[in-house]
Amino acid sequence: MFTGIIEDLGTIKKLNRDGGNLHITVHTAITNELKIDQSVAHNGVCLTVVGIEGDTYTVTAIQETLDKTNLGLLKENEFVNIERAMKLGDRLDGHIVQGHVDQTATCIDIKENEGSWVFTFEYDKNLNNITIEKGSITVNGVSLTVVNSELNRFSVAIIPYTFNHTTFKTLKVGDTINLEFDVIGKYVKRLNDLRY
Repeated sequence: MFTGIIEDLGTIKKLNRDGGNLHITVHTAITNELKIDQSVAHNGVCLTVVGIEGDTYTVTAIQETLDKTNLGLLKENEFVNIERAMKLGDRLDGHIVQGHVDQTATCIDIKENEGSWVFTFEYDKNLNNITIEKGSITVNGVSLTVVNSELNRFSVAIIPYTFNHTTFKTLKVGDTINLEFDVIGKYVKRLNDLRY
């Protein structure tokens, strides 16, 4: 379980394909605090630490994960948003984030707005995910509030701190991002679908 409050930016140091798996080696300032078998979210994707060497650690993404996320598009020296699993009893500063990405989306617009930014994303509506105005959404692991909710697109407003401390500062129109929709909203939608 995560909160969507990013702890650090990790740098991709090595990508190694092994059949349908992708071994991802990451450098972060918190590597020395990690241990093998720990859950860490990478752009919102929960992965298990399988190796630690010096100031880098390695996680493995299986084909199922690569098919549903943007991790297969990573390149060496790119940044990823990093968050360790929350501790029981901590404050929940973001919202409940499982680290289970529902689908990807494409950044279709970025507007600077006198010191803040509005990013707009479009996603495949055929997967039946929804956003609601002022509801929670996780974009590349970052807990955000939805604005301009439409059938298959939405926007988020980004403050300078979030812009500077996450991968939003490198995001461009046309980039693919990971989406995890609000877990409570997913349950409500599923229950409503079963009623009909």
